[in-house]
Amino acid sequence: MQKTIAVEGLATPVKIARRKGARSLRISIKSDGGVRLTVPYGVPEFMAKKFLLSKLDWIKENQQLNDVLQDQAHIGKNHRLHILRTDSSRSHSKITDTAIIVHVPDELELNGAKAQEILSKACEKALLQEAEKLILQRLDEISRQHELPYTSVCFKKLKSRWGACDSHNNLTFNSYLIQLNWELIDYVIMHELAHTKHHHHQKSFWDEVARMEPAYKELRKELKSKKTSIVPTSY
Repeated sequence: MQKTIAVEGLATPVKIARRKGARSLRISIKSDGGVRLTVPYGVPEFMAKKFLLSKLDWIKENQQLNDVLQDQAHIGKNHRLHILRTDSSRSHSKITDTAIIVHVPDELELNGAKAQEILSKACEKALLQEAEKLILQRLDEISRQHELPYTSVCFKKLKSRWGACDSHNNLTFNSYLIQLNWELIDYVIMHELAHTKHHHHQKSFWDEVARMEPAYKELRKELKSKKTSIVPTSY
């Protein structure tokens, strides 16, 4: 059973989840800054909230909130964000091969939630465009090189996974993946291609991954620190 509550002092709501078998109160923070409190059955909600409030400083220190999108930010591999103001009450955007042009109403504060949502949606379209072009090229190259064919591929925004392979060898990749360096992108591609032969994470699967990328353990560790959200940079 889950419910979501607002907590004074936190920018994001907290999900409270009661789980059978849970022995203690536990706070977890997702890569997008989301906070989850696991509560054992039998612990009243007021005690759960009291525990949560006692950990506010720790939560704030460890929360990784999404970066604020600003004019001229570098998005993905090839795009730059251009924010233009408009006296219209409606926003609109245009995505080219190198630019994300977004017209934001003058009435909206650029750092506010509504404007940031508008900018995020435009940037996500650009990331998807890049992923469909650039990652697909790299996927086909690695697939041929290691003789690991796949059935189909799609790209979409995922919250917690970088890729997936189903039982029919249809691949899915997170569009946020295009923001990572090419070593990590290649590792994720190899990981999912290895699943076309081994639909599990047993030793034979990892042996297949190691055949393609001997340093996969270091890359796998580095990947865990990356955010599945928009990460703007400047250049």
